[in-house]
Amino acid sequence: MIEIETVGDVRVLRWADGENRYHSASVRRWHEILDELEAVQGPLALVLVGDGKFFSNGLDLDGFATDPESAGAVVDGVHRLFGRMVLFPAYTVAAINGHAFAGGAMLTCAFDTRVMRSDRGYWCLPEVDLGLPLTEPMHAIVTARLPRAAAFDAIMTGRRFTADEALAAGIVEHVVPEADVLSKAIELAAVMAPKDRNVIKVHKRQLFGATAAICDPSLDH
Repeated sequence: MIEIETVGDVRVLRWADGENRYHSASVRRWHEILDELEAVQGPLALVLVGDGKFFSNGLDLDGFATDPESAGAVVDGVHRLFGRMVLFPAYTVAAINGHAFAGGAMLTCAFDTRVMRSDRGYWCLPEVDLGLPLTEPMHAIVTARLPRAAAFDAIMTGRRFTADEALAAGIVEHVVPEADVLSKAIELAAVMAPKDRNVIKVHKRQLFGATAAICDPSLDH
């Protein structure tokens, strides 16, 4: 589902679960991985990449329809994931290999930089079309990282941003061909891996501590 590969000082998380949606098992796996990686000592940076057409398609709404009792715990777990990722004590890179929709697009906002595939795939917050308003933690993670105009456009219109449009809007920082997405992300991460992780931790807390606390009050420390 989500596997970890070591490339020098970089840990590459490969999320290969179809559309990479959030459900009970995937959220549980995410937090297991973060527990493991937060305990790593020494140089470290993190890259996340999806599989095939999808980076992540967000919440498993179809699964919630068949198991509605799971929805609350999954959403709470996703909120906490956003908070933990935005404070993760090492540099992080999202390698957006395909569609990043809804909660998948939100997750990219919790990373320190984003590399998006140039030829196919959209970055989109479709909640206005789905009739599902953003929760406060979802709003917080998006507005903490996106330029105000881009956040307004994405949240209010549900616009599907191509890679070039996302780059122009400041949603992503790098656009490369599909074959180069992962290698570019690893390159960016490797440069940052030797940096002082304690300083990175403090700086992230200064920058995003309030956002993380909205995602999960237990992270306010």
